[in-house]
Amino acid sequence: MFQPNMFESHHHLLDMSPKSPEDELDLIRDDEFESKSMTDIMENPSGDDQDPNQRPNKKKRYHRHTQLQIQEMESFFKECPHPDDKQRKELGKKLGLEPLQVKFWFQNKRTQMKAQHERHENSQLRAENEKLHAENIRYKEALGNATCPNCGGPAAIGEMSFDEQQLRIENARLREEIDRISGIAAKYVGKPMLTYPNLPTTGPTRSLDLGVSNFGPQTGLVGEMYSAGDLVRSVSGPTDADKPIIIELAVAAMEELIRMAQTGEPLWITSPDNNETLCEEEYVRTFPRGIGPKPLGLTSEASRESAVIIMNHINLVEILMDVNQWTSVFAGLVSRALTLEVLSTGVAGNYNGALQVMTAEFQVPSPLVPTRENYFVRYCKHHTDGTWAVVDVSLDTLRPSSVSRGRRRPSGCLIQELPNGYSKVTWIEHVEVDDRSVHNIYRPLVNSGLAFGAKRWVATLNRQCERLASAMANNIPTGDVGVIMSPEGRKSMLKLAERMVMSFCAGVGASTAHTWTTLSGSGADDVRVMTRKSIDDPGRPPGIVLSAATSFWLPVPPKRVFDFLRDENSRSEWDILSNGGLVQEMAHIANGRDPGNCVSLLRVNSGNSSQSNMLILQESSTDSTGSYVIYAPVDIVAMNVVLSGGDPDYVALLPSGFAILPDGGGGINSGSLLTVAFQILVDSVPTAKLSLGSVATVNSLIKCTVERIKTAVACESAR
Repeated sequence: MFQPNMFESHHHLLDMSPKSPEDELDLIRDDEFESKSMTDIMENPSGDDQDPNQRPNKKKRYHRHTQLQIQEMESFFKECPHPDDKQRKELGKKLGLEPLQVKFWFQNKRTQMKAQHERHENSQLRAENEKLHAENIRYKEALGNATCPNCGGPAAIGEMSFDEQQLRIENARLREEIDRISGIAAKYVGKPMLTYPNLPTTGPTRSLDLGVSNFGPQTGLVGEMYSAGDLVRSVSGPTDADKPIIIELAVAAMEELIRMAQTGEPLWITSPDNNETLCEEEYVRTFPRGIGPKPLGLTSEASRESAVIIMNHINLVEILMDVNQWTSVFAGLVSRALTLEVLSTGVAGNYNGALQVMTAEFQVPSPLVPTRENYFVRYCKHHTDGTWAVVDVSLDTLRPSSVSRGRRRPSGCLIQELPNGYSKVTWIEHVEVDDRSVHNIYRPLVNSGLAFGAKRWVATLNRQCERLASAMANNIPTGDVGVIMSPEGRKSMLKLAERMVMSFCAGVGASTAHTWTTLSGSGADDVRVMTRKSIDDPGRPPGIVLSAATSFWLPVPPKRVFDFLRDENSRSEWDILSNGGLVQEMAHIANGRDPGNCVSLLRVNSGNSSQSNMLILQESSTDSTGSYVIYAPVDIVAMNVVLSGGDPDYVALLPSGFAILPDGGGGINSGSLLTVAFQILVDSVPTAKLSLGSVATVNSLIKCTVERIKTAVACESAR
């Protein structure tokens, strides 16, 4: 059932007359306004504006403004619709008018604009009212034509009253929600935005806790914190006093997003390599309202990207408005997210008008790049041209905190429906951040916008839509080979691989959910480690898990690094665990256009007869902004259950792997930024203490792997 959008409605319905005495006083006909203006003589002034010598029944006379006076006041009105006494005097002096004449001209202009706006809204409401009326007629006809399910005769009204009652209850609920939020929004929208204090640029340091470890000062471990305080866990929902401001911010953000997406130069400047850059001076001129000026210490990042996506617009909106789906689809970008409060679920059974307050942590897959945390409102709207839009805007200023290190200006996407279930997506990413803690080797990538910008969001969405389309296939495509015997087995294997990828992405970045500790004097490339207990998690083996990761630069393009690491024939060159054994692909699922996008089941045939063979589940994925090769040893018995279509949620996984990103330099000589990450079960007893021997073993493992990769890649590039 279709309902009017809550932000485009007023609580008065189909009533064209002004509601207040001031409105009745000020409202004049549109066709009179440009040629004449009611002054103090034609008004019925009150208060200080009253002329004591004027007779009540004195005939009104008109004062005609010149075209120049009208043009000047029109121009001033666009910048300032509510001039103060000083501004009215200056403008009157400039135009040869009395301040009171200027005052009433502006008053009448505001009333005229309000009347035009109300007429537009009322026409929309009238159309919606007619739709509701037609809907109710259809329901009545359905009730009248209903048949009894038992005898086939006409149904008694009493038998159908429950459905009718539910319909009326739903209608009443939706109207209440629209009236409530529209009433709040009407008080604020159109008024000057509130000013907020600037965000602090630095946060407190935090001491490190290795959790389950018993490390003391004598161990030589040096702790370093690479991200700010934990907003995702600490921020509470909005107060009732915040909600009107949140609605105002959301409405203004939606207007800004639409204009940002549809405007070209001079707001967006296109470079010779076809990248778009936001002109900050033009932005400030175009959008004087908003969340206030950029705080000191923060830098701006703004980007725009468009693409055609293999998914219909309804499903895309659902992914963006469901925090669990959103986190899953953008696992490489969103390390954690939480919906704190839903202010509106939308109307008509969809997300039109949905409004929710959220926190999220955005990441790059490396411990060397701090995560970016935001507290924001997300607003979804279905526009009259059929386009859907979803916008985020920061609410950090409602909760001034010493741990905030950035904010989101209106960011999000426009979704346009295309034939055959496709959609065109235009993405805007506009943030202000303190990026001083980014490691030097990642700084060019972050500055280029490929780390957090719109291009990465769109490329990730495009890649995931291809993956989802593959997972939903009801048959086994010809590209799939190996031991997968049924569509059910294929779906189970893809589901297991999806969990493996999400687990890897959640554990490889510099999230505030965990603290990396740098191993000093290890000789490796800044190896970072952390520990955690695994208890009562059927998806992970129980015990103490040690994670280790390092990131470094390679003088080889990302595609060559990706192809080398994903190829089972070159695995023995870097994988110590395969111990030189022959690696054979037992199953292969293609899940994207690029041949590198696939899920594989590998068997490692041990060269040592005393060792049993091992199975490895691997997913490789690539797009224009980055690539992953993620793998995990799996139990043979458990995988047989999965391949036969069984539930994959109980297969224990500890994923390791690689994240391969461009170095941000561009050009033919660009290199790669490679993150290597391992997860090792060092003790199957969760209460055990972590030994230094376990740390040394993992450190040696990652150091040896890095050296092998560097040697192999260097040899390959020399060929």
